[in-house]
Amino acid sequence: MGDRLHLPAVASTLLPLALGILTLLPHSLQGKPAEEENAGSSALLQRVKRGWVWNQFFVLEEYTGLEPLYIGKLHSDMDKGDGSIKYILTGEGAGTTFTIDDSTGDIHAIQRLDREVKAQYILRAQARNRLTDRPLEPESEFIVKIQDINDNEPRFLDGPYQASVPEMSKIGTSVIQLTATDADDPTYGNSARVVYSILEGQPYFSVDAKTGVVRVSLADMDRETRENYTVVIQAKDMGGQLGGLAGTTTVNITLSDINDNPPMFDQRLYQMSVPESAPVGSVVGRIWAKDRDIGVNAEMKYSIIDGDGRDTFDISTDPTNLFGIISVKKPLDFETKPSYTLKVEGANIHLDPSLRHRGPFKDVTIVHVSVEDVDEPPLFDSPAYYIELPEDAEIGTVLKTVSARDPDAANNTVRYSIERSTDPEKYFYIEITSGSLMTVRSLDREEIGWHNITVLAMEMNNPTQIASASVAVRILDVNDNPPSLTHYLEAYVCENAKAGQLIQTVTAVDPDEPLGGQHFYYSLAPEAASNPNFTLRDNQDNTAWILTRRGGWSQQDQTVFYLPIFISDGEQPVQTSTSTLTIRVCSCDQEGNVMSCNAEAYSLPASLSRGALIAILACIFVLLVMILLMLSLRTHRKKPYLCDEEENVHENIVRYDDEGGGEEDTEAFDIAAMWNPREAHHHLGKMRQDMLPEIESLSRYVPQACVMGGGSGDSNVHGYVLAKLLEADVDPCAPPYDSLQTYAYEGEGSVAESLSSLQSGTSNTDHEYDYLNDWGPRFKKLAEMYGVLETNSPPMW
Repeated sequence: MGDRLHLPAVASTLLPLALGILTLLPHSLQGKPAEEENAGSSALLQRVKRGWVWNQFFVLEEYTGLEPLYIGKLHSDMDKGDGSIKYILTGEGAGTTFTIDDSTGDIHAIQRLDREVKAQYILRAQARNRLTDRPLEPESEFIVKIQDINDNEPRFLDGPYQASVPEMSKIGTSVIQLTATDADDPTYGNSARVVYSILEGQPYFSVDAKTGVVRVSLADMDRETRENYTVVIQAKDMGGQLGGLAGTTTVNITLSDINDNPPMFDQRLYQMSVPESAPVGSVVGRIWAKDRDIGVNAEMKYSIIDGDGRDTFDISTDPTNLFGIISVKKPLDFETKPSYTLKVEGANIHLDPSLRHRGPFKDVTIVHVSVEDVDEPPLFDSPAYYIELPEDAEIGTVLKTVSARDPDAANNTVRYSIERSTDPEKYFYIEITSGSLMTVRSLDREEIGWHNITVLAMEMNNPTQIASASVAVRILDVNDNPPSLTHYLEAYVCENAKAGQLIQTVTAVDPDEPLGGQHFYYSLAPEAASNPNFTLRDNQDNTAWILTRRGGWSQQDQTVFYLPIFISDGEQPVQTSTSTLTIRVCSCDQEGNVMSCNAEAYSLPASLSRGALIAILACIFVLLVMILLMLSLRTHRKKPYLCDEEENVHENIVRYDDEGGGEEDTEAFDIAAMWNPREAHHHLGKMRQDMLPEIESLSRYVPQACVMGGGSGDSNVHGYVLAKLLEADVDPCAPPYDSLQTYAYEGEGSVAESLSSLQSGTSNTDHEYDYLNDWGPRFKKLAEMYGVLETNSPPMW
């Protein structure tokens, strides 16, 4: 029955009819009929033989009809046609892709089927009693296979493609292999049988119909002529037959370069020039042997194969390995040789042995180099000079005569000088025309042992052309410094020292540096040679010992001894000196350690401990703090004027819009002292001794003689008022309004009369302020603001 289910492809139109014939026929039945099933449960427990057998259903994909696609029919031999049996369908796609008529057993596909999505479905069927829902047959499994149709064209999954092949390749050279993929079933018909063909790219390339290999079909293709090609390849299924589906792709083929072209210079003669002052390594120019090839096949190597400049110039390849760089190898001199000729060869580095017949792969050109004349600076006969000179050389001694010349053909005159930054102390001088270097100051090796100076040579006609040479002057040593004692100019001797005891080892130093080394000689000065206390022993190793001649030393007898020591060196001329060694008598312990000497004048008594010293210092510190505190309190004892209204006891101003009473205000204090100074001498008996008007600030109407003629009382009041005025002027807390110090200059009865503007609105007349000029310096600022300042009148003070 399974063989009957496989239908030929050409009979696809008969598929519904064939599937309808595939009804499920029973083989045999064992057990009781269906209507007796409910009589007892023992009949259900017996094994019932399956009532239908089938293998597979086949259905074509991509059905486009409007009605559901009929797949087949399920039928049980227990089905009497009375509707008592219900058919159940389960498995893949049951209910969504496939449905079954539970009464008739007809199976339909309700969705479009695509073999490329799913090739087969596994389903299970069962017949059940409609009333009891009990299975009448065991569940059976069947397969629905989707049959392929040619509904997919071949595709190139990796296109478009890039490929390359060497130029000049032979016919049949493989370029690239293409593979097209067809999603149709390769085992069913020719739907997936692909054939390749070329649509674009002839006659240069071809493609194998079966394998898809693209090959060269034209010989001697030259990259320098054409480098890129576009080839279109087609893949068609159904073996390329009419009606097959096709897909295309593009292959971009590039001809890769090979070294098949020799290099050639673009010029047969190169003209170059270089100044004679160009340093070694300077670039003169570059040349290029052009090669039609690219990449490594165009890389060149250049060399100078002939010419009179082979030793003077050099050639190298630039970093791209394309150009030849000509550079200076040796110094140039226009006066010696003004031009050079070079024969240069350029050759390929990478050669293809199979293409040697196209060679030679090299070329030759001529390079002519002209040397340009340059005004060069003078040239010294030596770039550096070394001179040795003794430090006792006399002023004006000639050290060396340097020489420089102009290397140009003009041979200009040269003038010499010293670069002052190299000889700031001006020890040397050079003769401007002859180049003689001489001393102009005394030299001292111990001060400066080397002098490194720079001598300049300048062309007379072109001061910009300057050359320099270094001169190293070494100052040679002369024995001109006497030796002297070092470090130990003071020593001590213990009171318990015995005769012949070593108390000090002395050494000497000498800033001179003789070639044979230092050698000093020690002795006591002649005046101390026979002293009874100390003696000196020369150890012949540049040291000497100071020894005692006696014992019984005592601080009570003598505390300090002065011992003159005579020192001489061993060089000519011999230099000598006398140094005094101070020797103190000290108390020592048994081991010779110093306990005390007379020199310790500020040593503390033994009874004064460290704790007592700290206590004394603490008391001194506390005393200093108390003194500073008292001074600070005394400084702040006086309070500023009018900082606090409660402390303002020297005025009775209540309202700020009231002006002072002037001389008529006698309620607060005795105002007699503040009356008009012109009449003050008539009321001296009424003046208060604790106040004095500020006489120097009154208007110019007050005669100075009257002011100063009041006697001692006036002087006291005057000083008191001036002191109060000074305190108010320097007090930062003093307010700017009227106070005691200014009542004398305004209000009724004063010289200035009333300055208040409180009642000025009662008068409609314009105010004249020129009279302010007559009130003296006190009202000068007001006169400048409101009146006309009389500049012709001389100042009163």
